[in-house]
Amino acid sequence: MNEQRIALVTGANKGIGYEIAAGLGTFGWRVGVGARDQERRETAVAKLRAAGVDAFGVPLDVTDDASVADAAGLIEDRAGRLDVLVNNAGITGSAPQLPTTADVTTVRAAVETNVIGVIRVTNAMLPLLRRSSSPRIVNMSSVVGSLTRQTTPGTETGPISVAYAPSKTFLNALTVQYAKELCDTNILINAACPGYCATDLNGFRGVRTPEQGAAIAIRLATLPDDGPSGSFFDDEGEVPW
Repeated sequence: MNEQRIALVTGANKGIGYEIAAGLGTFGWRVGVGARDQERRETAVAKLRAAGVDAFGVPLDVTDDASVADAAGLIEDRAGRLDVLVNNAGITGSAPQLPTTADVTTVRAAVETNVIGVIRVTNAMLPLLRRSSSPRIVNMSSVVGSLTRQTTPGTETGPISVAYAPSKTFLNALTVQYAKELCDTNILINAACPGYCATDLNGFRGVRTPEQGAAIAIRLATLPDDGPSGSFFDDEGEVPW
C-alpha cells in the first residue's frame, strides 16, 4: 500500500496514547490525536509536529455520542478513510474500589469510558476502517482484566478493584465478540496490555515508561494481513483470558 496510512488514537494527548501516536508517526503515518481537552490536544499535536509527525487534532470525548460522530466526520473530511484505530482512552475510577464499599457510580463511570466508549468509537469509525486495505483495531486493556491471572494463586494482579479490573475483563470479552463478527472481513482486532507504566493514571507509580507501554499497541497496529485477531497480548506474548 503506497498511500499514507491514517491512524486515530483516543486519549492521545499524554502518556501511553501520546507515545502510540508518536510511534506510529515515525512510520510516516498521519495520526489523529483524539482528546477531550483542547489545550492539551493542541499542545500534543504541536509537540508531535515538532518531532516530524504528521499529526492533527481530533476533538473527542468517548462518552459523548455527538462528539464521537463529529470526530468520525472530521476524519472523513480530512482523510476519507481510517487504517488504524487505537482505543486508548480510559479511566481507573476513584478509590476505594473494594466491592463491599464502592460507590456504584465509580463502576458505572469506568464501564462508560472503558467499555461503552470503545463500542461508541469503534462503531462510528467502522465505515472508515472498511475503506482501508489493511484495517486494524487495538483495544488498550490490562492484565488485571485476565480472569486466569486474577484466580491464579501467587500471581500479582494489583489491588482489589471493583471498577477498573472488571471493566478491562469486559473490554477483553468485547474484543472477542467484535473479532467473531468481523471474522469474514480484513479487519484485525486485538487487546493489548502496556504493562505497569508510570502515568498520571496511577500517580506515576508504574515501573515502565509510556514509550515502553506503547510498543505492544504499535506492534498490533502494524500486524501483517495474516496476523491474529480476537486475542490478547503484552510484550511477552499472548495473555490468558
